Amino acid sequence: MLKLIMTLSERNTFFKIGMIFCSIITLLIIAAFFRTIPLGSTVEENVRRPEYFLQFITGLFLKTDYLAVHVSLALAVLFSLISMILIHSFFERTSAPEILYIAFFAFSLSFEAIRLIVPLHTINILPLFYLTTAARVLLFARYFGIFSLFTASVCAAGLEIQRTRNVVLFLLVPALVISLGVPIDSQTWDTCFNPMAGYTSMFLMIEIIVFFGVIVSFFVAAHNRRSKEYYYVGIGVVIALTGRNVLLGVDNWAGPVIGILFLTFGTWLICSRLHKIHLWL
Repeated sequence: MLKLIMTLSERNTFFKIGMIFCSIITLLIIAAFFRTIPLGSTVEENVRRPEYFLQFITGLFLKTDYLAVHVSLALAVLFSLISMILIHSFFERTSAPEILYIAFFAFSLSFEAIRLIVPLHTINILPLFYLTTAARVLLFARYFGIFSLFTASVCAAGLEIQRTRNVVLFLLVPALVISLGVPIDSQTWDTCFNPMAGYTSMFLMIEIIVFFGVIVSFFVAAHNRRSKEYYYVGIGVVIALTGRNVLLGVDNWAGPVIGILFLTFGTWLICSRLHKIHLWL
């Protein structure tokens, strides 16, 4: 029992640190908006529109709107902050192995604030080293978040995790390898302020494999544990990841509207069902 309490204590400490970090990022992004929003379309020197599917569809009808991109950034950071607060509130005394990795996923979205370095570069003419470093940190955060969801699904499917620190290290290494190994074009970005990275098709395949792997794992958990709630968790993952991709890769008002709705509803579905599963354990 003592070991369980210490584990919960350590996990809750991360939740609190995450809330503080996300609060600071929220204040910084608000301050930065006063400088970046007035730029408008002046950041269009070396840009192209994102290549996401929904971006392609909405791009046929809606033009690029940089205010919408800023709103998407703000919503991603606010989502991260509010999610950390609510997860800590509802799971503070609940032992749910998966929730730590769901929190990692939510926490990773606070790093989307890094994309503001693109318009800030237009103002201050920053060295390209800063853009390259920011792009690698952003890639690291995104893949760490995706791999965290996969780990949550594997935990649900029945993997016994004895040492959480080792699992976190296992998450850090591949995300770090990807972020340091992929070539970055620091002079080119898309209209969502995403820097251009190499091996696009290969990493898209990795994301697709992880995406379906997460869904299958939660469905396996539903079968193995005879709990239909895990089916809803799997569906929530589909909705949340769809919303995340829309929020990160659509440069018009469909981005913040559709993205935050899907991301919020999907994450709520995940957390509410996990809370129901573990509440009486």
